[in-house]
Amino acid sequence: MSDRNQAILYGGGHKGAEAEFGRCAERWGVRQVTLSYDGHDMEFSKDVRVLSPEELLKGDVSMEIVSKRLGRTYTSVEQVRTVCQLLFHMVSHSYYAFAIGWIQGDDTVQGGTGWGVELAKFFNRPVSVFDQARHAWFTWTEGRWAPDSPVIPERPFAATGTRKLTDEGRRAIGELFERSFGPAKK
Repeated sequence: MSDRNQAILYGGGHKGAEAEFGRCAERWGVRQVTLSYDGHDMEFSKDVRVLSPEELLKGDVSMEIVSKRLGRTYTSVEQVRTVCQLLFHMVSHSYYAFAIGWIQGDDTVQGGTGWGVELAKFFNRPVSVFDQARHAWFTWTEGRWAPDSPVIPERPFAATGTRKLTDEGRRAIGELFERSFGPAKK
């Protein structure tokens, strides 16, 4: 079992999966840093660190690269750009990345969550995704998604995911914390 005192959650507090990761971190007594920016609409806001425009720029990337890597185009480019910049900071501060969403046929993950997953792969971070369609965890290993039962390491970790969190996804997050740290703190 992991030592909850050594883990630190880096999240963005967005509605859905990120907020649920934050609530679980709070229940299990895991330290957390919720990264934000001016104008950021969060569902869960604990231990918020607001990134300056200059800090956000460190995570800037061409939207053409994001679109090409994920095999799709985006209509609200500036909003997506800022989310991509925030994801850069979440993943770059972390040893491991967890995501909740849908793994697609091309091995990318649906939506903005997919950029966080791609960054983890690019930075050579371990990354696990709970696929809400298949109701199972998968870890990226040897160039493919393999079924897994991951645990949160005794190191900083990023957590992101869909705003459309299902009951299965919510349960998967709670079970991940329980598998990693034992019962929640009272």
